Amino acid sequence: MAHTTAVEEQTQLITRHRFTVKDFLKMGEAGILAENARVELIEGDVVDMAPIGSGHAGRVNLLIHFLSRAIGDAAIVSPQNPIILSEYSEPQPDVTLLKPRADFYTRSHPEPDDVLLLIEVADSSVRYDRFVKIPLYARYGLREVWLLDLPQKRLEVYRGLRQDRTGYESVTHYHDGSVSPEALPDVVLNIADLLLA
Repeated sequence: MAHTTAVEEQTQLITRHRFTVKDFLKMGEAGILAENARVELIEGDVVDMAPIGSGHAGRVNLLIHFLSRAIGDAAIVSPQNPIILSEYSEPQPDVTLLKPRADFYTRSHPEPDDVLLLIEVADSSVRYDRFVKIPLYARYGLREVWLLDLPQKRLEVYRGLRQDRTGYESVTHYHDGSVSPEALPDVVLNIADLLLA
């Protein structure tokens, strides 16, 4: 028979306070969160983001370069900016391709229906991105997510939302060749360009 300690029993009685996106923004405005703080709001929790190394930053720059050239005016390429998934989640993915909007999202952050493709670049955060953030994106209906896995030198493409929105039906791993976003099939990216050492 398993025994619980007094600390474990008390921990079970604690109710977590979940921050809303409005709370999160107010914390930033009040200076509780530094302007350059590397944090995001995930299901009500303020989560520290991994520091950005040069390999990660360089891949984001490559993505921005190739996507901007290939897409033109068909979408807005948004680097490391927030998207509002729900009242309790405002992640900051590495790159999103957004539906064109005349105000370029100056009036409000994009929401799930605005996102054509979301890309995470992962070095030290691979497990977190794969097992926390990608299921989160599925839960809120993002139709396609890419994970650029730097340690494994591969691109993982997640497509086809499961009916229960717990994940994606299709996960394809690319080490070479080319790939196109489903929403923008004329945009072709060379995998080798994205995995430059």
